[in-house]
Amino acid sequence: MESLGEVLKQWPGGRNMQADADRLYTELMAEPLVRQFRSRHPELDTREYRINLNRVYHYVKEQRACAECPGLDRCPNDFEGHYTMLECVDSGGGLQLIDRKAPCSKLIARQNEQTIKRKVRSFYVDEASLHRGYSADEIMNADPERMLAVGRTFSYIKQTKERGLQPKGLYLVGHFGTGKTFLMCYMLHELAKVGYSGVIVYMPEFVEDLKSMLDEPAKLRETVEIMKETDLLVFDDIGAENLNPWARDHVMGAILNYRMNRKPTFYTSNHDLDALERHFSFTNKDGDEAHKGQRLMDRIRPYVDKVWVNGENKRGLY
Repeated sequence: MESLGEVLKQWPGGRNMQADADRLYTELMAEPLVRQFRSRHPELDTREYRINLNRVYHYVKEQRACAECPGLDRCPNDFEGHYTMLECVDSGGGLQLIDRKAPCSKLIARQNEQTIKRKVRSFYVDEASLHRGYSADEIMNADPERMLAVGRTFSYIKQTKERGLQPKGLYLVGHFGTGKTFLMCYMLHELAKVGYSGVIVYMPEFVEDLKSMLDEPAKLRETVEIMKETDLLVFDDIGAENLNPWARDHVMGAILNYRMNRKPTFYTSNHDLDALERHFSFTNKDGDEAHKGQRLMDRIRPYVDKVWVNGENKRGLY
């Protein structure tokens, strides 16, 4: 950006700096932005504006640039995503005109979105689905049949924002493609805005990947710790995984045993709770182990509110 001195030199007869400064002063004082500022601070005398002409110039120039914003990545101002603001302050020895750099709305929005992305992690869930733009109206109007589930999710978000982490999570059950994962991603996105961390795990791929982690104990330990400690944990499509005793008893069991009575856990599934217990009770290796399925369900059933998600299959629309 040009300095005030460079601007003055470009004027006809620009070497007569004082005359050029007087002309520029007259022009700047006629600018609507400056006139508005002066009307708010009539206590500032003319001298303050003259000795701070460079600040006034940048204020006008950067405000103009913001009015015709070419986008954050092409910001023409001195500091990307910031613009100059003028302020009148009492320095103890009198009133002074100072300037400061303020972040623009586009920069604040980008920073907020980056904060949300850092707060919410996914394992085997499409990042585009997790961090897409969400509209409450879009969610409410997408399918009247799932209104009860949408209302329950919205109510849960509101309760958490007002009262903190809830003792129970949600168990969203319904047919394929009714938007269960979508609702959970929306919940994580909304609660990340107020500082809560979240993790969503696609169970079929997670269980398959656990086999490879047997040879990487440090990675396994880190993954389990992340799931234990996050504020909000979502097991997506639980019951669709090809479960084995080790994953059930030593991974899932350890995570849920730690989280119960500490932090809420959420689930999406095509199975109701009784069917999920039968799923946990049978593995290809050991056959039917009803007591082990019940043991895991004792860490799920008391700590969730079941929510039916009705509606048409919308897979591919989100």
